[in-house]
Amino acid sequence: MDLIWSILIGALAGWLAGQVMKGEGYGALKNILLGMVGGVVGGLVFGLLGIAPTNLIGRLLMAVVGAVVLIALARALRK
Repeated sequence: MDLIWSILIGALAGWLAGQVMKGEGYGALKNILLGMVGGVVGGLVFGLLGIAPTNLIGRLLMAVVGAVVLIALARALRK
């Protein structure tokens, strides 16, 4: 059941990150993957700050922040 929640949160986080960052989109599948990887990156960033999510909204916020960081990094490397 955790895998299903991770996929759903990843999909939503990837979509939200795409909305926040604007510009060209990456498509549904890439957004899902970006959101899932963003959850890991967000976990690392939040862990360094000593912050841990305690509920679903916190996990979603963490994944969105991570996905936004990944999008910004990808755009910076592409230029």
